Amino acid sequence: MNIIHFPDNDCPAMWQRPVLALGNFDGLHRGHAAIINRVRGRANERGVLPIALTFDPHPPRVIRPDKAPELLMTATQKFEALTAAGIGGIAVVRFTEEMSRWAPERFVINTLVEWLKVSEVWVGANFLFGHERAGNFSLLRELGARYGFRAEKIEPVRYKDFVVSSTRIRRLVAEGSVDEAGALLGHHYAIDGVVVRGEGRGREIGVPTANIRFDNELLPLDGVYATLVTLDGVVYSGVTNVGLRPTFGKGRRVLETHIFDLTRDLYDVPLRLSFVRRLRDEMEFDGVESLRSQIEADCRQARELFSQISL
Repeated sequence: MNIIHFPDNDCPAMWQRPVLALGNFDGLHRGHAAIINRVRGRANERGVLPIALTFDPHPPRVIRPDKAPELLMTATQKFEALTAAGIGGIAVVRFTEEMSRWAPERFVINTLVEWLKVSEVWVGANFLFGHERAGNFSLLRELGARYGFRAEKIEPVRYKDFVVSSTRIRRLVAEGSVDEAGALLGHHYAIDGVVVRGEGRGREIGVPTANIRFDNELLPLDGVYATLVTLDGVVYSGVTNVGLRPTFGKGRRVLETHIFDLTRDLYDVPLRLSFVRRLRDEMEFDGVESLRSQIEADCRQARELFSQISL
């Protein structure tokens, strides 16, 4: 991945007069994809590089940390998704308290004009920038005319009855509606992590599970889910429990997955867990046998689901 950071790095010479997608791009959902597709098309017409500018940390973490949302993606996931979508370079602005006080024009001059020297900037219709979010698209277009770049916007993207937004998708994930979240994202909601040693309870009852130390901030609502697991580029299906495992006494919140038809040792192996559909609430059982019976039913339900869809 071709990534530079503001204010640490100079803009590479090969990025001469790029076409820019500007935004936070958390989740890289259908609305973001519309911006990126337009940027790629315009960059191809101009014979320049399509690039994206995003922020780290997420600006609300600096401005209102008590109100900042849990993010849909890690920075690594976002950079990988932008690259996979055809973005040729990623410019990451280190967002600070000082920067939060910049007037909109100063942000434009320092990042878009002097640092990246953009030819075009594309944003979502509701993009706001600068101190107290005082800058809107009309001002961006006005500043573009003044400083020599074109500014354009993409209207909100709708999926069925909903405007696609990261805020709506976060709420759906938190509610456990991972299938609806995936529809707005245009891909399954995914969590990255590493398999760690657990208490071995799954193996004891005949359903071995991989306990996952996860990198993401936002877990779906506690419950059991049909999931896909990507290991070394291979996709497996399975069922995943998010929650406190109340049958064994409530402890810390865990993420554990049973992967179908896989018996290899997975300790310390990185994986990606993609949530397809919620199957049921997490439940407390009166014993191991009733728990095992329910897990077997969960597995049958998930296998039936996966037999009907393409992995």
